Amino acid sequence: MDIAALTGHPIDAARALLGASVTANGVCVEIVEVEAYGGPEGGPWPDPAAHSYRGPTPRNSVMFGEAGRLYVYLSYGMHLCMNVTCGPDGEAGAVLLRAGVVTGGQGVAHARRGPRASELRLASGPGNFGATLAIALGDNGIDLLDPTSAVTLTKNADARCIADVEAGPRVGVSTGADRAWRFWDPSSRAVSSYRRSPRAVPGD
Repeated sequence: MDIAALTGHPIDAARALLGASVTANGVCVEIVEVEAYGGPEGGPWPDPAAHSYRGPTPRNSVMFGEAGRLYVYLSYGMHLCMNVTCGPDGEAGAVLLRAGVVTGGQGVAHARRGPRASELRLASGPGNFGATLAIALGDNGIDLLDPTSAVTLTKNADARCIADVEAGPRVGVSTGADRAWRFWDPSSRAVSSYRRSPRAVPGD
């Protein structure tokens, strides 16, 4: 994965990540759905739905660093979600990995997710994506572009082109809910279901 593809606007980074693969702990997942998130007010892409909107904290500090780092956060006290940082160093931005298809280590993935998870749902949804790869909070900040890292990001030679990508509103956010900052491969049945937050304000 070329770091230059991740150092611009979060929506450009999000599009570039579709078709790329994440490998960790014996499993490889091809990314088929992502969501872009920006940074604080006054920055180049202010985004009230982003963890970085109110500025840097110990929790979100990796979002303000170099592009291509792994940002891991705990959602609802039980799901570990994976993000790829983007934008120039010092400007916050990240792309949430929402869904993927397991392309390597299927047996390991099934053992982790249990017998009820179908092949297409192993890594569908951000919590399932992280669980399939056995991501931990301790992985936060890993350089995904370093081939020696425990978690790596690589671009496939036959990755989908931008013309094949569809865009729509982000899932479950109450602010900035109508931004078409979610991108997915329309040919993949592993793409997660869209759920609008009941607290979302139209046009926000």
